[in-house]
This record gives sequence, C-alpha cells and structure tokens, in this order.
Amino acid sequence: MQTSYQPHLYMICYPNSALVLSHLSPQHFGAKYNYGSATYYTGKLIFAQVDINYRHPYFRIDEALEGFKPHDDGMPKATKYISSYRVLEHVDIDAIETLYLANADGTSFPLQARPYQPIKSDNILRVYAEIDPLRVMTLARMSLREFGAWFTDPKNIIAVPRLMYCQVNLDIPAFLAEFEKNPFSPPPLDGVHPSKLRDAILDLQRRESKLFKGLTLDTSFTKESYRRIRHGFMFKDAQKEKFFPMPAMKEIENSNLRFYKGM
Repeated sequence: MQTSYQPHLYMICYPNSALVLSHLSPQHFGAKYNYGSATYYTGKLIFAQVDINYRHPYFRIDEALEGFKPHDDGMPKATKYISSYRVLEHVDIDAIETLYLANADGTSFPLQARPYQPIKSDNILRVYAEIDPLRVMTLARMSLREFGAWFTDPKNIIAVPRLMYCQVNLDIPAFLAEFEKNPFSPPPLDGVHPSKLRDAILDLQRRESKLFKGLTLDTSFTKESYRRIRHGFMFKDAQKEKFFPMPAMKEIENSNLRFYKGM
C-alpha cells in the first residue's frame, strides 16, 4: 500500500535555477539536494516554496502533477523537474511563499516575507549580489529598493523582467584603510581581487554621476557565509517586490543551532 504524499512546488534560486515538484518537506528537500541525490552537489542552496496552486502558461505544472507519484516501493519522490530555464521570470512574486537557506550539511533555515523598511543613509556605496537570473556582484550607490528598480526597469538596456538579489556587508572605509597598510591582505569578498575592488570604489567615488560598477562575472555563495548578508533578500520587478529579511544572528542561533554553526 502506497503512502499518500502532498506535492510541494519549489523554485531553486541558487546554485542553479529550476522549478521542481517534490514530496519532501522543505527541510528534507534541502538535505536531499546536498547529499541524498544521485546528482553530486555540495554547497549552499537557496530555494523558495511556491504556492502549489500557482499556474503560468510557460510551465507545464498540471501535466507534471498527473504523473507525480511515489516510487514503487512507497518512498516519496524527491524531485521532478518542470523547468530549468527562465524560471524566475515566469513566477509571480505573489506566489513566492517562504525562502529557505540551506547549508552544505543539509540544515536549512526559513525566511518569512516582511514589508521592506528603507534605511535612511547618505549617498554611500554598497555591494550587491545578484542571485537569479543574473549571477553578478556589483558595486552601486543605490539603496536595496533602488537597485532592483533600476535593473528591472524596461527602459534600461540591460534590464531583466524579475531579479533576486541581496546586499553583501562590506565596511568600505575599513577596507580602504587596511588595503593602504597591507595590499596583500586576503580579499574581503570571495572572488574579487582586493586591488580591483579598491579601484572600483575609487572610480565610483570620483564619478558621482555613475550609479554602479561590476565587480565579478559570478556570484558565489559556496564559500561566502550567509552571515555576510546585510538586511535580507529581495525579489523585485517593475511592479512588485517581496523582501525576506535576515534575522539577527542571535535569533538564528537560538532557533536552529545546527544551521547557525554551518553558516
């Protein structure tokens, strides 16, 4: 007799982009992806639970659900891929329910959406990691909301329909002071050479009309810690946004010590 399982709809945002069906709970899905799958992967995983009733003509969700059954031995089906191309573009922001961060050890932590409250600040530089569909690290003089609004504005030549991104914490004055003392110190951002970072900062500081400057051709969270995330994760398009704030480190430690240790 087969056990009845409820299907879940997950959107993988990192390290790849995909929409999948799964019988596994979010916690078990994160663990399966890292060390229970026949497809090898070890590293951080970021995925979102999507409303199971969400439909878009681009996705053949109903067709996939018709054949989505447990294995013959009664075990739940871990993954059934629906799409691995242009996924976020076709998932309405309102359909994204919960965002999950998973470590290489399989532990995961849920983030709940909250209204974004802008933090007043002067015209300072910030580092942003674009996660899906772009994978670029960018230095910009825009706020979190302004950054997403610019890159999803159809009037801009390099705009995308929808973007997931976050701000990476970097104390720019402290970095510049340290670089002057020791230009051979380790890079403060994974994959970004310190001298290139210094040059990019100085270039934007000199050119006040320039809004942003690319730092890398890839955003890698495999080696970077989730502790570096400032404020949280933003999903943005030209009409809507959904913000998933990062809780304080103490809150994460108290609620999920195993995940905290693997961050």
